[in-house]
Amino acid sequence: MTIDKSLKIKAGSAKMRNVMTRAERLAKLIDTDRWSEGDPVYGMPKVRVQKISLKKKKKVKKAEDEK
Repeated sequence: MTIDKSLKIKAGSAKMRNVMTRAERLAKLIDTDRWSEGDPVYGMPKVRVQKISLKKKKKVKKAEDEK
């Protein structure tokens, strides 16, 4: 069975993912003191993924040459 083209990883993790792995979620929860060592792994609280939005650069208007 082959993998669909849309599911293949092209450039590593160049894109921003909207889903975290369990280990990433645990690391975030530990950083914010919302999870401790004895807590169950199932039913963990949700963790929001911060999306980075890049602002578009404004084009600099060139001064017109005066004749």
